[in-house]
Amino acid sequence: MKKVGIIGAGISGLYIANLFKRNSNYQITVFEKNHAIDLDEGYGIQLSVNSVKLLNQIGFDKFKDDKKFNPDKINFYSVKSSNKICDLDISEFNSQECKYTTLKRSDLVNFLKTGLENLIKTNHSISKIDQDSQKIKLTFENSETLECDYLIISDGVFSKSKNLISSYQDKPRYNNTLAIRGMIPCSSEIDCKNISLFLGSDFHNVIYPINQNGDLNFIAIMKYNLSLNEQKNHSLFSDENFIKKILDSVPLEIKKFSNEIKELKIFPVFVSKNYFKSKNNNIHFIGDAFFAFPPSFAQGASQSIEGAYELFKNIENNTESDFFKNRMIKTKMVNNRSKFNQFAFHLSNPLTTFLRNIFLKRLVKNKKFLESYLGKIYR
Repeated sequence: MKKVGIIGAGISGLYIANLFKRNSNYQITVFEKNHAIDLDEGYGIQLSVNSVKLLNQIGFDKFKDDKKFNPDKINFYSVKSSNKICDLDISEFNSQECKYTTLKRSDLVNFLKTGLENLIKTNHSISKIDQDSQKIKLTFENSETLECDYLIISDGVFSKSKNLISSYQDKPRYNNTLAIRGMIPCSSEIDCKNISLFLGSDFHNVIYPINQNGDLNFIAIMKYNLSLNEQKNHSLFSDENFIKKILDSVPLEIKKFSNEIKELKIFPVFVSKNYFKSKNNNIHFIGDAFFAFPPSFAQGASQSIEGAYELFKNIENNTESDFFKNRMIKTKMVNNRSKFNQFAFHLSNPLTTFLRNIFLKRLVKNKKFLESYLGKIYR
């Protein structure tokens, strides 16, 4: 029996743990540095059909319907005029079993950790990774150790584990944007059954349903320059004066939504700069530890799940050496689309904005384009 150590109990770590649990050839332990798994309430996620299909393999199709939603389209709006530009039918990529899904992150994490409780060790912060022997030896700050055959690192964009196995200190890059997140109630001002995307100058805002109870996820991404010291100052983002300053700078047309936010969180967006491969073929990265995207393509959770599935199948089939090369191809594709989306969403020049809107109206009806731009990711 092979021993598998998983560092990080986020979406990708818990998902791959579920896959390994179903194979009696592996013994798994999941290590989480915090005293409990993060169940942050003010946080919605989108799951495209590529990840829903994989989640269904571990029972997500039986997940309570009242705790998720299946929007059919994305409505595009201009922030400045509040006029609808066009809409995109995302249900075109659905099947009877797999539909585009939105829900609370906490509800997905609760689903993923169910049945894994005895395999998860909290309060375990990694301090050393020894690769000198045939086994991989993990040492934690509480002095506990574990030897494993495979190490899967899923401890996020600020992966401590990544720096422990390499002399190269790979630090993520500030994306020059802040995220404003929270939940708002359904109202007559918004389509509560679909995804609404508001495009503005150096700003975009996405609102979508996350359950059948009328709760909507609110996320706004706005350009904002931070000094290096400000980026590291975590207390800044909970400072009342700073929060007020950021909320005051939200476009007037969006304030009717942002004024209603509950579970408000403001934080800087960091993205990966490089792709990193361990020299040890039995050590792998998944989720944001593999690569963190700009949040403008709604693929963070889906790619975490897809990458975890690919790694599991590679290990199961003894082809783990293929994982990095194959995952990097898909990751580059998603990253390029994410960066382009942010550029297009944040245009400020009136002429380029006008032209963008004309192209959008045409492209959302062009099936060949949609199959190339979205189908290669969603399917």
